[in-house]
Parts: sequence; structure tokens; C-alpha cells
Amino acid sequence: MANYTKFIGLDVHKEQIAVAIADSRSQEVRSYGNVPNIDQAIASLAKKLSEDNAHLSFVYEAGPCGYMVHRQLSEAGYRCTVVAPSLIPKKAGDRVKTNRRDAQNLARLHRAGELTSVWVPGEEQEAMRDLSRLREDMKELERNMKQRLLAFLLRNGFTKPEKIQNRTPRHWNWLKELKFSQPIQQIVFQE
Repeated sequence: MANYTKFIGLDVHKEQIAVAIADSRSQEVRSYGNVPNIDQAIASLAKKLSEDNAHLSFVYEAGPCGYMVHRQLSEAGYRCTVVAPSLIPKKAGDRVKTNRRDAQNLARLHRAGELTSVWVPGEEQEAMRDLSRLREDMKELERNMKQRLLAFLLRNGFTKPEKIQNRTPRHWNWLKELKFSQPIQQIVFQE
């Protein structure tokens, strides 16, 4: 049975995770150091920190590394909270930002109960989010390419006949028949 709680702040990055600990028995927040961002190192960290029969409560910021750390710790039976960076209280004028300080700040705020957790999607929901992001990115890219094409044609004196609608077979045929005076322009147009 746990006789006290260790609040563990994690600053998660692609290669490394900065770790800081604030426990319920003292006011001190100490840096534990860095561990590699791999499953074995995370499992070893959790096991080592729980050796003195402490209840562990992890926290980290949501970011580009996703929710793998959350899933691993939760599946191992540890409490893990993910917070949005925009919801983390910040001191006015505190501009120095290091991984170690970020981890210590997370541990301190987590112990004080001042962090608001975010909903962590399941793997299927996260995959659907990735698909939605990809679709949005591709639609944006498509729109940008259409605008670039229209600007290129206009710059080179080509305007689509009014009787032809965009992206119809007649429009594509009209585009295929366009010839440019410079070979380089033809290459740009084909691309």
C-alpha cells in the first residue's frame, strides 16, 4: 500500500524525456534527469520510482509525440495525466525555458492540483484524427496548387474561355492544348 505520492513531471521529446519529481512529503521539486524515450526506459523508470512503495502520478504536455507514454503508463497501472500546453499556468516574465525546468514546473503544478487534463483518444480515434489532418492538409495543398496554376496561366497571358467550367473534361483538354513560348515554362506548367 502506498504511503505517499510522487508527482512526476515528464517533458517528452522524440529522443529523451526530462523527468522531475515532487512528492507529497516535502516542498522540494527535484530533477531526476533524462531517460531515453523508449518503452523499456519508461518501464524501468516507473519501476525504480515505485520501489519505496510510493503511489506514482505522472503528467506531461500533449505534443507531437502523441499519447504512447500515456498508454504505456496507464496499461502498467500508473496514473498518467496529459495536459494541453495552453492550459498550463505560467508566471509573468518567466521566459527561460529548458526541458529540466519544464519537467519541474509540471511536477510542481501537478502536486498543487493546478493542471487541467485533456481527453486522451484511443488508438482508433487517434488514427481517425491523423486521417482527418491528412485530408485537411491535402485539400489545402490542392487549393494552393489551383491558385498557383491560375496565377501562372494569368502571368503568361492565358485565361480560360468563359464557356468552359473548371475541372471538367473540356477544361482538362483545354489545359493539355496550351503551349508556352519558353521550354522552361512548359516544364513548370506540366509540373
